[in-house]
Amino acid sequence: MHSVFLIKCASSACNMKCRYCFYNDECDNRTVRNFGMMSDTTAHAIIDKALCGRRDTASFGFQGGEPTMSGLPFFKSFVSYLESKADSSRWSLSLQTNGLALDRDWAAFFRQKHFLIGLSLDGSKAVHDLYRLDHSGKGTFSRVFNNARMLQREGVEFNILTTVTRQAADSICALYDFYRRNSFRYLQFTACIDPIQSGRGENDYSLTPESYAEFLTKLFRLYYRDWKRGQYTSIRYFDNLVSLMLTGHAEECGMNGVCGSYYVIEADGSVFPCDFYVLDSYCIGNINTDSLEEIEKKRKELSFVEKSKSAAPECLNCRWFRLCRGGCRRDRENFATGELEKTYLCEAYRQFFSQCINELTEIAEAEAMAIRRQQLMR
Repeated sequence: MHSVFLIKCASSACNMKCRYCFYNDECDNRTVRNFGMMSDTTAHAIIDKALCGRRDTASFGFQGGEPTMSGLPFFKSFVSYLESKADSSRWSLSLQTNGLALDRDWAAFFRQKHFLIGLSLDGSKAVHDLYRLDHSGKGTFSRVFNNARMLQREGVEFNILTTVTRQAADSICALYDFYRRNSFRYLQFTACIDPIQSGRGENDYSLTPESYAEFLTKLFRLYYRDWKRGQYTSIRYFDNLVSLMLTGHAEECGMNGVCGSYYVIEADGSVFPCDFYVLDSYCIGNINTDSLEEIEKKRKELSFVEKSKSAAPECLNCRWFRLCRGGCRRDRENFATGELEKTYLCEAYRQFFSQCINELTEIAEAEAMAIRRQQLMR
């Protein structure tokens, strides 16, 4: 069995104060805001339960807050214990970071232990420094960008993670050019999420369906242009759309129309079904005291995955449902009623697919042909 663990080893602790941080908002909506730093005991419990069977495999991803707040010794201890339990062929490691605390010691460790790093950078200084601030209210672009360059020099594998605010959407052509000029070729763009207690589109950073549609269309045309030139840049969302067209499955769970069954582990060992639902009412156990079987039973009792399978009636008759799949559950959730509705970004997807489906199909057909050639050569 393969299991995926998203580990919040530093809970909500962070050395930055990003104005749009969805996890900061989640913590404001639960009883315990910060569970402190994860102990070695809890870390070992995760590893023991993830790899208890001889054929079990696992992915361990570290998130926050800011996971580097746990300190490099914590990660060295985690990996040392992991290596004592199982061969490296049975596990993989990743870490999402704001990049502020990184140095060459961190980089050497990431390279030696084969971590895949997700580095948060919102493009150029003008856009990044609008919302990604330190605790003194200063922008963090220069420090994060310098550390991104350091990771490149040190040979660390990393992706750029960009939160798509209204301002980032409006500047996407300039941001994409900035990434290309700096040889950032693995990009992930995540639509900004509004706070639980506010209406969608009410904040200065909020996306509207119109702004997100324009963003997707402009970015895809840049992606397609470079693909045609043989200068491919990986953009996770578009890569996953091609995968959906070829296999019917996307690597990103929010694109499959059903929630994935992974484990979000808070610092005290509490387990939750999704990074967007680390809330009291969604706690499904504790890794220190409960078996994975008991945790899965609670997940089923909560009907978390089952509920995500429902789709609005109009979605089932939509031309684009096979690609949209209804959208991520969090974009469909009405927290006031507890009901899942049509995704807030529905019109954005409609406009994007209607304008770009021919080029998207061309890429998928070319990829299918390339796969067939490889199979014939074997």
